Amino acid sequence: MKLDERGRAKYRPLKEYNVNKVKKLLLDKIEEEQKAIQNIAAEDIKPKLNYKEDKVNVISLFSGCGGLDLGVELAGLAAVVGEEKSVQAFKNKKDFDAVREESIFHTIYSNDLFKEANESYKLNFPSTFQHELDIRKIKEFPKADLVLGGFPCPGFSGAGPRLIDDERNFLYIHFIRCLLQAKPFAFIAENVKGMLTLGNGEVLNQIIQDFSSAGYHVQFKLVNARDYGVPQLRERVFIIGIRNDIEFEYNFPAPSHGKGNKRLPYVTLKDAIGDLKNNPGEWFEGGYSPMYLSRNRKKKWTEQSFTIQASGRQAPLHPSGPDMVKLEKDHWELPGDESLHRRLSVKEIARIQTFPDWFQFSDGGNMDSSKNNRLNKQYKQIGNAVPINLAKAVAMPIARWAKKNLDSTKQLTLF
Repeated sequence: MKLDERGRAKYRPLKEYNVNKVKKLLLDKIEEEQKAIQNIAAEDIKPKLNYKEDKVNVISLFSGCGGLDLGVELAGLAAVVGEEKSVQAFKNKKDFDAVREESIFHTIYSNDLFKEANESYKLNFPSTFQHELDIRKIKEFPKADLVLGGFPCPGFSGAGPRLIDDERNFLYIHFIRCLLQAKPFAFIAENVKGMLTLGNGEVLNQIIQDFSSAGYHVQFKLVNARDYGVPQLRERVFIIGIRNDIEFEYNFPAPSHGKGNKRLPYVTLKDAIGDLKNNPGEWFEGGYSPMYLSRNRKKKWTEQSFTIQASGRQAPLHPSGPDMVKLEKDHWELPGDESLHRRLSVKEIARIQTFPDWFQFSDGGNMDSSKNNRLNKQYKQIGNAVPINLAKAVAMPIARWAKKNLDSTKQLTLF
């Protein structure tokens, strides 16, 4: 909620929330968004989509470079060919392409506005129809069995201003509009941890209520990526919806990694990027701001990375060299010569996000642009993505159920 008073920042968020005021603000904003849908000059496009009756046909919203999509596709492959075979094939592009079509999930349509992310998506998902258009201007979404998407979250993020009336926070309404038109049997949505507490939880309550009103049984959970084989401390909220007429009770997967008799050890930085010491690829270069040095940015080889952010300048430090030293509150230093420290490279953060080495990230192709500028476009795509292994884990219960049911019904949605 913004104040009338303006300071150095554009808005100052309220520190205390009144539940009734928050509810009114949310409902007013939702009403505004719904009116805007009716008034915009919508694009009426009828894409020719490659539906497959023996597959779960998928729509991807706010797709970015395709991290969530690839993880879901991999879950669908594991459900068909088995975990061991799918993991082995995923390591090599040629091997993956040879079995890729066997996945139960088939992505027919994607939407995003980020030019370089769309270029990356096209390189890695060449058969998917791409719609590079503001989602608010899409008149009609195609039919589908499953809808995916990490709707924007600038006001939910703990690192941001946490404004509950930032208009970008209401783009989830268009996710719901897609559900009403596409009528999928299920959806998977992802967002940052901060959405749990914004407006003392009232924002999340409203979002869940809105998704439920579209005809879905909805549940959500905060998960940490490292519990699912990702070498990174990354907490994210997943919202799962199953259409009310479908007899399927989704259960979030138990952690596969960490402490416990039935769990594998956490994946460490050494496990993930230790073999890249002599071939790390390019990294973002330049000085470190006071904000960057306000906290520790370096993890040990035996630990998991800090959260990978959508910025090259804010990338965590490589674990080599001496540890950072805390001088006082919000003030750390890099001991020794600055050459002893560097940020994680694009290739390394992609590994930490559990992308395979063969996955291609576009840098825009403008060779007149500076190295840092080109690299930052890749950092942004990777940092915004859902880690592949986390997406796969969340999608596996749906993949297993769909595989079992498609064997007999062949099709879940009538087109």
